[in-house]
Amino acid sequence: MMNLNTNGTEQNTYDAIVIGSGLSGGWAAKELTEKGLTVLMLERGHQLIHITGYETAMMKPWQFKHRGRITEEQRKTHEFLSRDYPYSEDNASYWFKDSDAPYEEIKKFDWFRPDIVGGKSIMWGRQSYRWSDQDFGANAKDGHGIDWPIRYKEIEPWYEYVEKFAGISGQKEGYAPLPDSHFMPPMEMNCVELEVKKGIESNFKQRIMTIGRTANITVRHNGRGPCQYRNLCSRGCPFGAYFSTQSTTLPPAMATGRLTVRPDSIVTEVTYDKDKQRATGVKVIDANTMQAREYFAKIIFVNASTVGSAFILLNSVSDRFPNGLGNDSGVVGRYLMDHQFRYGAAGEAEGFDDKYYFGRRANGIYVPRYRNVDPKEKRDYVRGFGYQGGASREGWQRGIAEMGVGKDFKKELSQPGIWEMGLGGFGECLPYYDNRMYLDHTKKDKWGLPSVVFDCGFKENEEEMRKDMVNDAAEMLEAAGIKNVKTYQEGSTPGQAIHEMGTARMGNDPKQSVLNKWNQMHAVKNIFITDGSCMDSTACQNPSLTFMALTARACDYAVKEMKKMNI
Repeated sequence: MMNLNTNGTEQNTYDAIVIGSGLSGGWAAKELTEKGLTVLMLERGHQLIHITGYETAMMKPWQFKHRGRITEEQRKTHEFLSRDYPYSEDNASYWFKDSDAPYEEIKKFDWFRPDIVGGKSIMWGRQSYRWSDQDFGANAKDGHGIDWPIRYKEIEPWYEYVEKFAGISGQKEGYAPLPDSHFMPPMEMNCVELEVKKGIESNFKQRIMTIGRTANITVRHNGRGPCQYRNLCSRGCPFGAYFSTQSTTLPPAMATGRLTVRPDSIVTEVTYDKDKQRATGVKVIDANTMQAREYFAKIIFVNASTVGSAFILLNSVSDRFPNGLGNDSGVVGRYLMDHQFRYGAAGEAEGFDDKYYFGRRANGIYVPRYRNVDPKEKRDYVRGFGYQGGASREGWQRGIAEMGVGKDFKKELSQPGIWEMGLGGFGECLPYYDNRMYLDHTKKDKWGLPSVVFDCGFKENEEEMRKDMVNDAAEMLEAAGIKNVKTYQEGSTPGQAIHEMGTARMGNDPKQSVLNKWNQMHAVKNIFITDGSCMDSTACQNPSLTFMALTARACDYAVKEMKKMNI
């Protein structure tokens, strides 16, 4: 039985409520407070204070009791999370405990849930790429999904706006399928990467290789220090050298004096007034005390992540919306997408044994999409893929599997090993109606909320694309002089790339979509959704920069509409 909170309506009323504190939620809080609104940010995870909260950030490998590994007990409590790479001893406290809210899989889906203020902005990969007209026009061109209601020109100024504030390092290339950003100085490629770049670009027309475009800053910016080349980003950066809610968007929002942050606050539903035809607020459960609360606002930004936002909508039922808030189209939870990856090739580079590189660069290289760019090219699939990767030298770990002992063995391992270079593909997934998540009300979590069910998988188009992802990688590496090239196909299922998109898509037709071109809900005009759930397709680039740009754009529109009394 939940305890009821009887705080008065006035005390719990704000101009805006932002649900979620990750990449898009942090941007929403910053933009709305700076435009004069009082904002309540609700985060289901626990508090994480910038710098002092990153308890493992400066620890040495030998200071970890389990040397970075997780325990058998942690595997039991994190059944899904422990299946893959993000969860380790050095950031274990940042992740949600699966046993508190298990989910169901009709098809395998890795749902990586953070449990902190800042969400995945603390642990994200930071690769930041603009989408192009090719990407925004893809659905209309090949008939998969519905047409995006926007094009590149409409979002271009917002890309520049968020890039200037966030800080994106990279190199201008003038390559149309990957529009250039407003860049800080790029990180440097090492000697092998430069040689491979030369080999790819001289042997293949319309293919380029560039340094990764990353939200790691390379010069001081807005009081934040530059990247220290430690590559320990997933622990949280005490230097503020990469974009996160804590380092970048939360400070200016708090400085306005108009932001209230409430961690440990699980939003269970958005409340709706059918007479006024608008959302009135949200219902919340305290994650620790189970106490129920209700908050009220003029506008609500739902930024709880692709799956989390769809959960809230589907759980917000009423006489007006029996299938979930704003779900007149029936597509909430559907068209769930993610990138496919773990297909590519790697090999050895010879002739560079006298060379090394500086530090541990928290970045790699990028080969942008080139397949199906030329209208004359016809593959056995539509859309395309890009590559991420890089070159490095083997370290002392190469000796772990050896049976060696003694002085000579130790001396050998004190020297760097061979150079290796790899290319790993990231491929687009088409929007499919039957790829979805939904709620099972017969199974409840720790807080009495329904469990999530995933029924989502890659299909024939993705499988055909993988063949090129593997073969092209090997072909390019061999043409660039890499030896002993071997391909790999490790298998990929949705969720693993942590680029979930879909579930509450944008569109011009309310019968086929949840949101309009401004990320505003068709049926409830004072609700905006700007996280991954709004996306109509995935492109093959990392999507986070697009989430940021869409959020800043939607906030600008929402406040202008409020001033016009249209909301």
